[in-house]
Amino acid sequence: MDAIDITALHKLVLNKQILWTEHLALRLHERGIKRADVIACIECGEIIEHYPDEKPFPSCLVLGASVSGEALHVVCGLDTGVNCYVVTAYYPSMDKWEADFKTRKAGE
Repeated sequence: MDAIDITALHKLVLNKQILWTEHLALRLHERGIKRADVIACIECGEIIEHYPDEKPFPSCLVLGASVSGEALHVVCGLDTGVNCYVVTAYYPSMDKWEADFKTRKAGE
């Protein structure tokens, strides 16, 4: 499969074709992240890493911003282009990421 294109994710999010799992809902709650933050991140974000061999679907890491403008990472995939499958979301930490939040620090 070709790399995931951010415009494909934008379109799916715009059309509300998003799969939310119960596991994801728990992680978002633990991290103080709302669904609106995930949507905002994907809508304004850019893909910074691709994971073509992930299961059950190829996925990618999106860097964007929460509703309040805080840097946010969202891992999501495409299930045959029909839905955006959100795997997880988290606020990137400076101990693992460079200041641009796009570059992993050495050893991470």
